Amino acid sequence: MATLVSERIGQFFIGDDRVEYTEFGAGDQWVVLIHGQLMPRRMHQPLARAIAAEGFHVVTVDLLGHGRSDRPTDPMQYSMTAFGEQVVELLDHLGADQAVIGGTSLGANVSLEVADMAPQRVRGLLLEMPVLDNGLEAGLIAFGPLMFAARFVPVSVTALRTATRMVPRGIVPFWAGIVLDTLNQRPASMAATIHGIFFGRIAPPSKLRRLIQAPAMVVGHPRDPIHPFADAAMVADELPNGRFVEARGILEWRARPDRLTAEAVDFVTACWKPAPRRARKGVRST
Repeated sequence: MATLVSERIGQFFIGDDRVEYTEFGAGDQWVVLIHGQLMPRRMHQPLARAIAAEGFHVVTVDLLGHGRSDRPTDPMQYSMTAFGEQVVELLDHLGADQAVIGGTSLGANVSLEVADMAPQRVRGLLLEMPVLDNGLEAGLIAFGPLMFAARFVPVSVTALRTATRMVPRGIVPFWAGIVLDTLNQRPASMAATIHGIFFGRIAPPSKLRRLIQAPAMVVGHPRDPIHPFADAAMVADELPNGRFVEARGILEWRARPDRLTAEAVDFVTACWKPAPRRARKGVRST
């Protein structure tokens, strides 16, 4: 039987724009989970509950342009760096000195940005399917037509949004509801989000990734063109304290989550273990 944990919805503001998040559990051992591109924070609800059940304080956040947060239409507000800054502002808002930062796809890249810009705030990195050099072409092929449709055929996005909003989320399976929420887009903000992400820095470059000292667990999926196995393995190799975990398939963490969730819980637990005390010079430890 799953352990029940408290859940609370909160918000903070970046300028005039509202960012919404959900807290699971309590305490000072923080974990922040970040969604994939165009997806809502609710995608990480099962993992957040599982980690919080082990005594950690987990937060899922909708970055600007996603989920229930505001969706400005200026592409300049969307970049990996801007998203990383939002996560740091979230930590400031929560009063969290450090957190394990993690996410899927976009969320993995944003986590790397946070580790680059504010390494002292990152206790560890939990990265699933980062998108780097090997995945850019497939990403452009997948999301380019969506940006074109949102810019030049906005009625197609609006019609799809209208259709998805007619389906009550309570009658469909969890992941079907996530797909419906992902399709619930507004044309102008959707185009701005994709434009800002793909025409800016996709992640810290390799020379900066190699300087990230936080422990990291990197999950890679076989046969996933947008999130190539090679990108995940490369990041795990570049990070000085990285460890690679191979998923058995693209949908393993969605359809059969027990193994990877257990790996994630063990990783977070290890990140928050107190550092071993060093013996003072001239004093033998016992």
